[in-house]
This record gives sequence, structure tokens and C-alpha cells, in this order.
Amino acid sequence: MIINTGMRTDIPAFYSTWLLNRIKEGYVLVRNPYYRNQVTRYSLSPELVDCLAFCTKNPHPLMAHFDVLDKFKQFWFVTITPYGKDLEPNVPDKKQVIEDFKVLSKHLGANAVALRYDPILLNDNFTIEKHVYAFEKLLYQLQGYTEDVTISFLDMYDKVKKNAPNIRTLTDEEQNVIAREFAKIGKKYGMVIHACCEKKELAEYGIDISGCMSQEIVEKAIGYSLNAPRNGSKRESCNCLMGNDIGMYNTCMHLCKYCYANYSEELVKSNALKHNPNSPFLIGESEEDDNITNAQQLLWKRKNSNCEQIKFKLADNE
Repeated sequence: MIINTGMRTDIPAFYSTWLLNRIKEGYVLVRNPYYRNQVTRYSLSPELVDCLAFCTKNPHPLMAHFDVLDKFKQFWFVTITPYGKDLEPNVPDKKQVIEDFKVLSKHLGANAVALRYDPILLNDNFTIEKHVYAFEKLLYQLQGYTEDVTISFLDMYDKVKKNAPNIRTLTDEEQNVIAREFAKIGKKYGMVIHACCEKKELAEYGIDISGCMSQEIVEKAIGYSLNAPRNGSKRESCNCLMGNDIGMYNTCMHLCKYCYANYSEELVKSNALKHNPNSPFLIGESEEDDNITNAQQLLWKRKNSNCEQIKFKLADNE
């Protein structure tokens, strides 16, 4: 099984102590984002986790703890964009993030650390030309430190319209221009450019549309083959091994104006006040009506062409 820490919030940036405590305790409790009293308990035993996956804009708080993390096979997405504090109020200095990216790559290998440049959006400050310039500058700095780059274009959810009224999505033609230019830049610096849940036509311009966290990419990162179940994503265009996410929506303190995972700054700050680094829950504690179900976890590692599946279920009285 893959345990994902970055689809709903940025755990390395803001909840690293909590994650380290959860690894020490060996389990985590996760609320269903739509039915809060439906709770799943996941084991965080390295013997049952094929890959611990991260997606972060600030890996720095966890980087002093490789001794703990190295018990797991890992895959890291590090998101770096050229935007300023008007769109990304609490994202740290990009120069520091780039240096941290390099440290991660040296430690884990360029195959286990990938760059995300997303979402791509337009406003008065960011034109197509400025994105092309910023993208090439970034890939030049990271040449040799990663093999894979993922891009995606802004999705204009209602919450995004509310939080960032001065940005806009790209037209199909603008997306095509970005795809063509970014693919050229990727080839120049020896990196594959992947599109995350975008139109298949981008393949015509040299973009890889097979998935940003596909089975091939995960296997390359962890160093062995997987007999993984069919992708469980609700998005038809997604071909990724997303695993099970242990985060929670409305908790990311980066407070990026384009974020799909936060509804409002007020809600995020309210939730942050309920965070207890010693709790098995990311936010809050157990509740009287909680229905806790132990996850059925399988190790997907393939051994001698057969899946080495170790089934895990906590005893009901644990």
C-alpha cells in the first residue's frame, strides 16, 4: 500500500512533528472528509507500506529526520512555482526550497524526487512568456537532481474564484503553447514533462500523459515492482497510484489563493488551533460517535513474479 501525505494538506511543512509521532506510535487515524465520524486506522509499519509519498512546498522541517523516514521507501513531489506572496502568502523563499530539493535528491536519488510546477495560471503579472522563462530557469537549476516534472493548469473552482478573483485559466491554445515550450525545455535538461489530469492532446506536443505518480514512476523511486490494484481515483483521466491519504482538507497554512484544498483562511486557522501533535488525528481528538475501521492493508511488492501480499488487520480490541 502507498500512504500519501500530500493530497489534502502539506504535512511536511506544518505537521512534521505530528507525522513523526505517528510513525513512532505505528498508526494514524483518518476521518472521512465527507462523513467525519467514519474513521480509518492505518498502520504505519514499514513492513506494510510500500511507499511513503509526500507532496510539499516546504520539505525542510522533515529533513532533519532522515533516520526515521529512511525506514520507508519514499517518493517526494516538491512544488515550486514562480508566484509571489500575493498568491502564496506563506510559502518559504524559493531559493531555500530549491536547495532543499537538491539535498533530498542527493539523499534519496533523482528518481525518488520529482518537481511539480502547478497550477499554471495567468493574471496581469504572469503571461505565457513569463512562465516559459521561469520554467527554464527552474529546470536549469535542478538539472541532474530529478528526472520527472509534473505540470497542471488551474482549475477554477468556486472557492478559487472567491479567494483569487484576479487570476484566470488558460485557453486550449494557451495550454498548447505551454505544452510545446515546456516539452522542449524538459528535453533540453533531460527531464520528462508529465501532465496531471489534462487533455490527451498534450501528448502531440511531447508531454507524457501516462500519469504523474504512475506505477512506473513509483517503482522507479522505490526500486522494486508492484502488483498494485487498479487505480481507485475518482477522476477518469487519472492513472496514478494515489494510495491512501492521511491528511485533512482545510488545514494547509500556506493559504495559497488558488488552492482547491482550502475553503477559506478563517476555516484553516480555526482547524489549526485544534491540532495536537500527540493526537492520532491530524486535527482534533476522538469523538463519541466515531466508527473506527481498521484498514485492510496489503504489501504490493512483487516477489518472483507473484505479489508478496501481507495482510494486516488490527485485532478488534487493540
